[in-house]
Amino acid sequence: MQPTTSFGTFLVTFLSASMAAGSAIPYMAPQPGSFEIKRAANNGFTGRNGALALARAYAKYGVPVTDTLLEAVETLKSAHLIKRSSGNVTATPDGDDLEYLVPVQIGTPPQTLNLDFDTGSSDLWVFSSETDTSSSQGHSVYSPSKSTSAQKLDGATWSITYGDQSSSSGDVYTDVVTLGSLTVKSQAVESAQQVSAQFAQGNNDGLLGLAFSSINTVKPTQQKTWFDNISGSLDSPLFVADLRHETPGSYIFGTIPSDASNVLYAPVDNSQGFWQFSTSSDIGGSFSAIADTGTTLLLASDDLVSAYYKNVQGAREDQQQGGYVFDCSTTLPDFTFTVGDGKITVPGSLINYGQASGSECFGGIQSSGGLPFAIFGDIALKAAYVVFDSGNTQVGWAQKK
Repeated sequence: MQPTTSFGTFLVTFLSASMAAGSAIPYMAPQPGSFEIKRAANNGFTGRNGALALARAYAKYGVPVTDTLLEAVETLKSAHLIKRSSGNVTATPDGDDLEYLVPVQIGTPPQTLNLDFDTGSSDLWVFSSETDTSSSQGHSVYSPSKSTSAQKLDGATWSITYGDQSSSSGDVYTDVVTLGSLTVKSQAVESAQQVSAQFAQGNNDGLLGLAFSSINTVKPTQQKTWFDNISGSLDSPLFVADLRHETPGSYIFGTIPSDASNVLYAPVDNSQGFWQFSTSSDIGGSFSAIADTGTTLLLASDDLVSAYYKNVQGAREDQQQGGYVFDCSTTLPDFTFTVGDGKITVPGSLINYGQASGSECFGGIQSSGGLPFAIFGDIALKAAYVVFDSGNTQVGWAQKK
């Protein structure tokens, strides 16, 4: 495949819509050492762009993004104009289920920025008063000079570069960071000085990484994630992703909700900094997978993907549309994978990601592009309560009914 570097010029331009409104989830009363961050449905949602979701994942993990895939993104962009709205103290879906933004308070007095929760990375970086104004236009920015608790980390720098060479970089401060009911008083906040086009054109004000601190990019001394800093104050050092399809969901810190019964656990291999675990399926054998809230689709080996769509009448791989497509009237089979001694099933209805061209729809299971692991993004995560348990270095899945 021939890579291209043009992806960054428009990637996040389209990350600006949400799932349709749905029924509310029950309220969880705040408890010492645990709290819930609710998501909010975005009434401005107009459609999903499967090719964009795939291209975004490829860029994140260093898989070449082809010109053909970019053309598919453009085609679907024309068909689905995407708009965005935001919620109130909620995690707001942004851009075709691509990002989940959470209002986070930074500094004294608090400055509120909408950050992307990402279990596939470990930096807390933000647009700031140090970012060039042409790049920060339209974003809320963190201003260290307006915070009485901000302290610059002398000599500390950070830099993130994705597979398409889009990047962000800058210097580092420590400051008060509050999420929900808990506060870290001296959290590393990575202030962006340089931001590439894909970030500048997006709607999020930065990113809050929830992978392991070992892949934090601050130099010369790596910094801990917000979760690693707060985990000792939680009732249990874990958080739960309760993501939903076309209804609100939430992130829960410090406790497992009572609805998450019969949790299946698998040990995590965090040697690469990810929430990576061993699994298997009847159609794909045994393989490793990463649980990643920052990826939309379920990406797997070519053999597994091909085996899945062999069971879908009329399904075909169409490079002009970005991946596997099928007639939208088709009822898709479920996808089942193992976790520990049990199994989790992703309903076929979740695997129908959205309309592609004409009467065809884009599949939520697509090729991982040769990566040595599968990526279980939101398509898979929505099927279960997913427990990210750092205390026991394990990931848990509890099937949703």
